[in-house]
Amino acid sequence: MKHWNFRLKAGVILLTFFAILGFIVPLFYDGIVTQWNNYPINVAPGAEHFLGTNSLGQDIFWLLANSIKNSFMMGIVVAIFATIIGVLLGLLAGLLGGAVDRTIMLIADTIIVVPALPILILLSSLTKGAVSIVFISAILIFFNWPWPARQVRSMGLTLREREYISTARFSGQSTIMILFKEIFPFVKDWSFGNFINTILVAIGMEAGLAVIGMSSNATATLGTMIYWANQHQAMLAGRWVWIGAPVISVCLIFIGLFLFMTGQQQYSALRRGK
Repeated sequence: MKHWNFRLKAGVILLTFFAILGFIVPLFYDGIVTQWNNYPINVAPGAEHFLGTNSLGQDIFWLLANSIKNSFMMGIVVAIFATIIGVLLGLLAGLLGGAVDRTIMLIADTIIVVPALPILILLSSLTKGAVSIVFISAILIFFNWPWPARQVRSMGLTLREREYISTARFSGQSTIMILFKEIFPFVKDWSFGNFINTILVAIGMEAGLAVIGMSSNATATLGTMIYWANQHQAMLAGRWVWIGAPVISVCLIFIGLFLFMTGQQQYSALRRGK
């Protein structure tokens, strides 16, 4: 860790803080954070309620902790599936070429040119705000896998011309073995960077949908916290903690993910240069 650059250290510190707040802290609360009128309304921050309560009678601190957990879980799930699908299809397209390459890239390009946000808004409107966070995650996966697929394909096109790939083919290795054993090690660092970036994109898009009331308003996320604060005029009433806590959290999470991603890339490049 002593050889880590500043960006990587800062990113790890920020993400560790939010990981503890989102995944460990909620274990100490046995109630339902989204239930209304659990506590007296509009209580100022204090020893009993660290961030106070809102106009719905919810404890803002516990609501924030659960919102961070749900937003992170959604982002991680989207990033895992979008990265795995995109990297595998991209490598297959680059390695096999021909009809397989053209088919995969046709599907990917078709999805890329379709604007994701209007589609999500339309689907959410049709479900009248009752769309589940699982459904939103599935749609985000659908719209996010083509980007890594296109970029990894270019790597696959280059790597398949290397002599060791021809040697692996002549030695009888299967296509799957060549993908995982011979090619994937060269793209794993890039795949990790894409994974982190997709978490950022997924959290940001869900938060944007939630703010305009098009996400799952029954599930506590950072976006829905901002939505309910806006619905109950938190800014006009001067209840800055209610709306400020999720906004600041989103900003710091984005900064943490960005610092971690760029810091890890710099660290990997430095290690490869040694």
